[in-house]
Amino acid sequence: MEIIETIPQMVDWTRQASRSLGLVPTMGALHEGHLSLVEKARSENASLAVTIFVNPTQFSESEDLGSYPRDIESDLEVLRNAQVDAVFVPKATEIYPHGYDTWVDVGALAGKLEGEWRSEHFRGVATVVTKLFGIIRPDVSYFGQKDGQQSV
Repeated sequence: MEIIETIPQMVDWTRQASRSLGLVPTMGALHEGHLSLVEKARSENASLAVTIFVNPTQFSESEDLGSYPRDIESDLEVLRNAQVDAVFVPKATEIYPHGYDTWVDVGALAGKLEGEWRSEHFRGVATVVTKLFGIIRPDVSYFGQKDGQQSV
């Protein structure tokens, strides 16, 4: 399993990946729900990448980004055992370099469901998912049931 930290390294890996590439984007703190997505993706694709990125742009000022659970070593061990081919673990500055100011606006959808009380949440989610898709270019991406609004 390759552990990849930079965008150029991830792009290089995806160019060498098999034709069918599955992606499971996560923020880490992996649990059984994540593992079921990984297992499904593994069974349906020749190559499998997982991202672990705690996206600061989907947290509001009143939410505590710093207290989001992180145990990268445990997560990597779980993914290694699940036969994941590559794990993309970029730093926030890799995804959002100094001066970054381009965002994905999902319009009225942003104010629905979870967006009713987390006004900037979906701008951050839509932006990072778009960026990850552009970097990794998966054939198929796997989201959990709680991420239904994200996948719309």
